Amino acid sequence: MENYLTVTAITKYLKAKIEGDKHLVSIYIKGEISNFKHHSRGHFYFTLKDESAQVSCIMFSSYVKQVQFMPKNGDHVLLNGRMSIYEAGGSYSIQVKEMKLDGIGELYLKYEALKKDLQSKGYFEQSHKKEIPKFPKRIGVVTSSTGAVIEDIRNTVQRRYLLTEIYLYPALVQGPDSATSIRDQIILANQRNEVDVLIVGRGGGSIEDLWGFNELPAIMAVFESKIPVITAIGHETDFTICDFVSDLRAPTPTAAA
Repeated sequence: MENYLTVTAITKYLKAKIEGDKHLVSIYIKGEISNFKHHSRGHFYFTLKDESAQVSCIMFSSYVKQVQFMPKNGDHVLLNGRMSIYEAGGSYSIQVKEMKLDGIGELYLKYEALKKDLQSKGYFEQSHKKEIPKFPKRIGVVTSSTGAVIEDIRNTVQRRYLLTEIYLYPALVQGPDSATSIRDQIILANQRNEVDVLIVGRGGGSIEDLWGFNELPAIMAVFESKIPVITAIGHETDFTICDFVSDLRAPTPTAAA
């Protein structure tokens, strides 16, 4: 005779198998949020999906307190949690312990948090702005030595104002070491004290490409420079935190020149 299992028995077996699997007690998974609900008790309920599949997720209020943003449908997120089976419903889900925005969203949160902090401390106030000299004899440029920015600035100055000299302070303007490189060159320009104004800039790019100008080493160097600083970072629609603390923000490097 066949041994017939009860629904409870098979569900308990599956629950023990899945929740006891060493590969499923702590999983890292990414996807898009849909059907998001914020329960009155503080829990998050939502579906995590990609192009081909979906899974239910729950995040209890004790973990929700650690999330630094309010999720919404369409957000792409990175999760850490464990697989769980709900016996009464016969369904499996992920119990989420950590959640953060994927990619650009995470950077944008850092940008907004630092911008808000510095603004509250008065770093963007007009009272800190130094006057830009009308007829500089020497213009310093902090940018890449190989990019188009320095050539654009040189060409513009040669066309419009031949009475000045250009001094290049070569810096990394992209990548993990860019913020410290920008800082070091601004400090060097101040130590040498050989230019009347500084242009700090680079060409256009993504938020990741421009990120060095949103980090404290570069921001504080711009703010603390004794030489007036014009920032010219990215395209006209790009704003970095260095733009807010500089003495003047130009929409492009050519416009800065």
